[in-house]
Amino acid sequence: MTTPSVEELMESLYEWQFEKDEYPSQALIAPALADATAAGYVVCADGQCRLTETGEAAGRDVVRRHRLAECLLRNVLASPDVDADACRFEHLLLNGLDDRICALLGHPRTCPHGKPIPQGACCRAAAEETFAEVRALCDGRPGESGTVAYLTTRDDRQVQKLMAMGVLPGADVHLIRRFPSYVFQVGYSQFTVDHELAQIIYVHWTPPAPQRRRRRRWWGW
Repeated sequence: MTTPSVEELMESLYEWQFEKDEYPSQALIAPALADATAAGYVVCADGQCRLTETGEAAGRDVVRRHRLAECLLRNVLASPDVDADACRFEHLLLNGLDDRICALLGHPRTCPHGKPIPQGACCRAAAEETFAEVRALCDGRPGESGTVAYLTTRDDRQVQKLMAMGVLPGADVHLIRRFPSYVFQVGYSQFTVDHELAQIIYVHWTPPAPQRRRRRRWWGW
């Protein structure tokens, strides 16, 4: 279990080594250097510290968690201070929670600042699947069902309209048709929306049940 100060150091060194960011300040290095060195994450020579092979993997993981936290805070929680909140939140995304959030967000490629998010095992597995778990309502197929994952809008009017329909994260949704407008069901009510609204409703679609092969019967005549 690493401390937040060690993780901050590994994150900064990773960005410096692999993304050409600024070298971390002494104020960031000093509090974490002893612990990071003892854990085998960092080595220092000629006045500079670098990540070891173990440190590179750990630093990459911290960067991934930080940028996923930024996406979650911006897209789902609409945090007014994404940077500060993400710095605190990233240390909580452990034990597979980062992969669950990544899947919830549809395996984003970049953070709100346009920086790449390192892929995780969940991203590679999703790329091999033909069925995307999280897609916008406008990308669903008639007959598919799922639960609302998140809304990608900060427009209060859009949020209020969707809330009035009961379209909130966790709500069950069933897509009925896509043309000429998008018709879907939430609970016992059906609603019609245009493409502008359908593209901001992201749904965690339920994978289709595997097709059972029908056995042919031979009656002997």
